[in-house]
Amino acid sequence: MQRRSIALAALTLALAPLAHAQGTAATAFPDKPVRLLVTYPPGGTVDAVARIVSPKLSQIWGQPVVIENRAGGGGLIGAQAVLSSRADGYTLMVDASNHAQNPALKKRMPFDTVKEFEALSLMIKVPNILVVAPGFPPRTVKELISYVNANPGKVDYASSGNGSSPHLAAELFTLKTGIKMTHVAYRGGGPAMTDVMAGTVPVFFASLGSSLPFLQSGRMIPLATAGQSRSAVLPQVPTFAEAGVPGVHMYEWNAVFAPAGTPPELVAKISKDIATALNDREVKARLIAMGAEVIGSTPKELNQFRKDEISRWTALGKQANIALD
Repeated sequence: MQRRSIALAALTLALAPLAHAQGTAATAFPDKPVRLLVTYPPGGTVDAVARIVSPKLSQIWGQPVVIENRAGGGGLIGAQAVLSSRADGYTLMVDASNHAQNPALKKRMPFDTVKEFEALSLMIKVPNILVVAPGFPPRTVKELISYVNANPGKVDYASSGNGSSPHLAAELFTLKTGIKMTHVAYRGGGPAMTDVMAGTVPVFFASLGSSLPFLQSGRMIPLATAGQSRSAVLPQVPTFAEAGVPGVHMYEWNAVFAPAGTPPELVAKISKDIATALNDREVKARLIAMGAEVIGSTPKELNQFRKDEISRWTALGKQANIALD
């Protein structure tokens, strides 16, 4: 018993410097610029959110927050760049819904998303919204369902790519309603919206954030939002449940992650600071104006959220036979 007590005391003494060093690192963080690596190109919603939040983080930390865009591979190129960085809090990743959709749908992944990335904070969620071209006859969800059923094989819907949020939202909608539309995959949301506005493809599940100006100007017509409730920026647009199709919930979301092995004290501090930045009055107002729901979750909440998202899209992928190389 005495030997066990001595061994335990020795172990406690051995670990004490490590615990002190981690605590000191969290207290001192940051003492140099922080790199915020965005896994999508400039100009999109993910980049915009990072650039709205980063100045406030810089103010909180007293250090520059440098945005670096590493686009490609549905977020995988940027993610691998982050994994090659030190787990010290100075390289963080702003990722989107593909963080969960990739492991759910891809046949092969270069890393284990959950095990190799520390969850820090779910920043925002932006609902997808069902839109149609201005010259397309349906003006409600029920009218769209009737129109598709009356014109079998003749109605196309656009997406920003196979396995993208607009693609998954459309598949979820067709499974809930039993209608059949033909998928036309584009290389990004911008080209898809351009063709919808031109009437080339009549139907699209757009991201509310990127499509809002075109909806407000009447260049696309909104039928229903895939959010849990009506959007504050488009309060006249019903939810799918209100439109008669419950269960169609689809958000594009942005969250911050760090390489696995980042000290827990540092994870907690960075997450708390992100929540503080998101709750700044000006920051929050700008994000809400984009159609976003501002979250600012804890690491535990984000980790559970992404696991739930992976399970959800894995099930839909099997049901709709969606698989990505």
